[in-house]
Amino acid sequence: MLVQHVAKSVGRRPPLSLAIPAVLAGLVALAPLAFLAQVMFERGFDYVWEELFRSRTLELLVNSLSLTAIVTIGCVLVAVPAAWLVTRTNLWGRSIWRVVLALPLSVPSYLAAFAWVSWRPGIAGFWGASLVLIAVSYPYVYLPVAAAMTRLDPAIEELAEIHGRGGSVRQMVIAARQVRGPILSGMLLVALYALSDFGAVAAMRFDAFTWVIFGAYRAGFNPSRAAVLASVLIVVALVLVVLESASRGAHVRTVSVRSVGHTHGVKVNQTLMQMVLGIIVAVALAFPVWRVATWVWGSFDRDSITPMLESVWASVRYSLLAALITVLLALPVAVIASRYKSRGAKILEGATFVTHALPGIVIGISMVFVGVKAMRPIYLEAPLLILAYVVLFIPLAVASLRAALDQIPTSLDDVARSLGANPMTVLRRVSLPIVLPSLGAAVALITLAAMKELPVTMLLHPTGVDTIATRLWTHTSVSDYASAGPYALAMLLFVAVPTAIATRSGK
Repeated sequence: MLVQHVAKSVGRRPPLSLAIPAVLAGLVALAPLAFLAQVMFERGFDYVWEELFRSRTLELLVNSLSLTAIVTIGCVLVAVPAAWLVTRTNLWGRSIWRVVLALPLSVPSYLAAFAWVSWRPGIAGFWGASLVLIAVSYPYVYLPVAAAMTRLDPAIEELAEIHGRGGSVRQMVIAARQVRGPILSGMLLVALYALSDFGAVAAMRFDAFTWVIFGAYRAGFNPSRAAVLASVLIVVALVLVVLESASRGAHVRTVSVRSVGHTHGVKVNQTLMQMVLGIIVAVALAFPVWRVATWVWGSFDRDSITPMLESVWASVRYSLLAALITVLLALPVAVIASRYKSRGAKILEGATFVTHALPGIVIGISMVFVGVKAMRPIYLEAPLLILAYVVLFIPLAVASLRAALDQIPTSLDDVARSLGANPMTVLRRVSLPIVLPSLGAAVALITLAAMKELPVTMLLHPTGVDTIATRLWTHTSVSDYASAGPYALAMLLFVAVPTAIATRSGK
């Protein structure tokens, strides 16, 4: 049925060689939800109703929403001034600051949380979780806002000075008003991240939905309660995704062919602003790195090299294989969504984006149900873990590839088709060579994301095999920070270096 919908395009129909794998990708993305719904109603509707309206469920909802609100507001307060300083002012070393400010994105939330808890155990709780999540997720606002502010017309500052509004704070507010769309989009991405985070709330022992869902799964394996709680989280996350989609398309209109770098920028107090950015980087990046260094220093054991290398190799091979499969599955979906406008194409793209709203813990538990009920031979084996990664990251791959394909003029396709090329030949000889860098970037991005992923890996990693994430969690959860040090260092090196290169090249 979905193939028929996909085929009903305006003017042209996608070939079956594209439609069939695209439909397969949609089914792969939706399968965990079907199993989750089945488990949710195993004890009957009355049980679901009772769980939904328990006071404990309401308490968890308030906790999660409060944490999400504080983190989102905090990220805006950190990211917008930082983006303005590195793009619209005469700040010294702003090109270096621009890269450094993005690096906290490479620090896993659970690593940052354990860094703080190992230093001051009393920080655990709501405010500790808030601090960590703001520190690791403000780049979701900072990066799009900095990119948008770079494109603003430099005449904005000139007009503000002419009209007597040349103060730094006023200039920042004026610039922020011009990039409301990117700010809103970044806020909603942060809200999704905070709502779905497992690592920080688990390390801080804060009763948010993700931590309690994991507890319900672990405590006597209560799948029905875990599924009911997951359904509440899904509904809230879907609301945020709808808001994010509604905010999409808000573009900066005040652009100029002149680069901001060609102007002197707004004059700011150099010493004060350097201190402000220094505090942000110290809290979000330098502190976790320092704590990891203290874990490693003086406690390095040569006998730990072999298990560490084995964990690194497991992380790399699982993540890279999952990334390659994810991109291959996402490519036909992206091509159909970009080149064949129809209701079926929208349905197909929407099916793959459903998991964008699902936290990793929900995907992990859903895939446990899939493994136990339908794929017992590969339960707790590498194929199921890789499949879970594919489900989790296919929205990211579709979005990246579609954005690249949308940049290719349709006239190139029309010219190739007028010369007798069929759709698959056009894809192979015209589109793919152009989007090849985007394909490589998508593979790298998903590989790094999979290496950091914690709840899915914890629930599904093959028996007897550990990844960097699971080893790090195992040691830090029992406060064995000396043993965790080498794995934390490996995680930072594997993720931070490519992040820095990507940020620098994307300037």
